[in-house]
Amino acid sequence: MDAHDEWGTTMTGVDPDRLDDQQLMKELETIHRTRHDTLLYGSNDALRAHNDRMAKLEGEYLRRNPRRFVSPARTRDGARDRAGRADGTDRPGTPVGKWGPGTANGPGRV
Repeated sequence: MDAHDEWGTTMTGVDPDRLDDQQLMKELETIHRTRHDTLLYGSNDALRAHNDRMAKLEGEYLRRNPRRFVSPARTRDGARDRAGRADGTDRPGTPVGKWGPGTANGPGRV
């Protein structure tokens, strides 16, 4: 079999464990970007294939990054804290970006 797996005539893409980290992130970004349209306008088969592919990609990401940073703002306690604050912001002076505390503007930037 070549670089793609097949179920009947449905292409499911390269096995996530065969992708390097950069390719995996690109695949994840693409599948998340197309999710909404697939949900709204895709056939049941397309949505099923999308669900399966997304689960495989996300599972591989989590397998490779078991100790990934989890923003306190993205937990239930963090949501409760925001709901309790009138302005809806997190703790003052502690910007939290996708790269961790103090990185709201990207890695190495404050």
